[in-house]
Amino acid sequence: MGSIELSFPTQAYINGAWVEADQGASFPIENPSNGQVLAQVPNMGQAETRRAIEAAGAAFLLWRERPALERAEILRRIGQIMMAEQECLAHLMTLEQGKPLAESRGEIAYGASYFDWFADECRRGYGAIIPGPSDRRLLVIQQPIGVVGAITPWNFPNAMLARKMAAAIAAGCTVVAKPAELTPLSALALAEISQQAGLPAGVFNVVTTNQPAQVGAELTHNALVRKITFTGSTEVGRILLKQASEHIQKCSMELGGNAPLIVFEDADLDRAVAGAIAAKYRNAGQVCIAANRFLVHASVAQLFAEKLATASAALKVGDGLEPGVAIGPLIEPVAVEKVERHIADAVARGAKILTGGNRHKLGHTFFEPTVLSNVSPQALIFHEETFGPVAPIISFSSEEEGLHLANATPFGLASYFYSQDLARIFRIAEKLESGMVGVNETSISTAVAPFGGVKYSGLGREGSLYGMEEYLEKKYICLGGIN
Repeated sequence: MGSIELSFPTQAYINGAWVEADQGASFPIENPSNGQVLAQVPNMGQAETRRAIEAAGAAFLLWRERPALERAEILRRIGQIMMAEQECLAHLMTLEQGKPLAESRGEIAYGASYFDWFADECRRGYGAIIPGPSDRRLLVIQQPIGVVGAITPWNFPNAMLARKMAAAIAAGCTVVAKPAELTPLSALALAEISQQAGLPAGVFNVVTTNQPAQVGAELTHNALVRKITFTGSTEVGRILLKQASEHIQKCSMELGGNAPLIVFEDADLDRAVAGAIAAKYRNAGQVCIAANRFLVHASVAQLFAEKLATASAALKVGDGLEPGVAIGPLIEPVAVEKVERHIADAVARGAKILTGGNRHKLGHTFFEPTVLSNVSPQALIFHEETFGPVAPIISFSSEEEGLHLANATPFGLASYFYSQDLARIFRIAEKLESGMVGVNETSISTAVAPFGGVKYSGLGREGSLYGMEEYLEKKYICLGGIN
């Protein structure tokens, strides 16, 4: 890599080697801004995935014995190389995913932070000594679970893989990764960096495919795989959980969201609008923790809506490589169709378009930042995750009503609210049914805090001191005859 001219790998990575599909099949990776084909990558299936799993299984026997300090050194080197190559990696990400270059740079830094964090955490896989009978000593140790199947999404093609990979490798596990078929190039670049950093062959493998069901089936049906970690839709998560039950695989699931952003009557409206812009339009709204429903107290709803519409209309839409662009394209045409369907349904139920509402004049999959007022709680956009640049405003009249509307969803990934009343802050934060809550703040993702949801939004936590526990098993050892 090392150059903005972008020399990046386009083969899959198995057992330390760059390989093609068995039958030579490949599929194209397109730039969503213009439809340009960036590369052809191998279209692999169950046979190639099985070999990757077997390579990871053999590598696990050695990697789990590597001292934590040695694992830490390699993890830290991966993060350092990522930051040294930040501009190149960000450029590549914008090309294949579409997000503005500034956001891509931020994602690379965010991804690198997980390698730095888990480089430290891997030295802290502490056990315990439990008080017991006088003639026995009761010990608890933690050991790596084994081969990990990691399935990652297209919206954060570097960071979502980094978050899983760093924790698993830190724990002493090995990984077979299946990146999203729309954005595999960032994962392959991460494989190249891991090779440069000295990660042994077989510890990290990347299988590229346009047949995700085949690869997913092999990961869940192969008895060598002891852990599945997935970020994606709730629908696919359900399928993987059912498949993983055959071999009782441990699962982490970071699934869909329907995040509310509540603005109470005592909120700092300017701060709330700034937070709303960040929570709604980052990555064109294609974020699992994006604010999907804006619940605003009736006394400030009109003023908030006007401020949000003005700020939204000022955002520049365009190719992510152009200076000043705040919103890039949606990932594919079907995403645009969903946005249009949600807007049409909301308008049919009485909503008013304050700004936007249409495909952008640039064409392709660009869409105007959109603000809707007077949205009904019966609208599709209230119940479904839009994954696009649309901010629907629903008003409420009391704290109880606002909380009820926020929790009126089977999802529970993230929630946000704005208030300056300290007592209310504690009340609402404790009663919101979500795994993460932002209070007067919407930039909540960090390597040091646990990321994950409740209800239909998933199982387990990533990042933080809890993140490595997902890849460790506790073993109890009873020593008798001490006296």
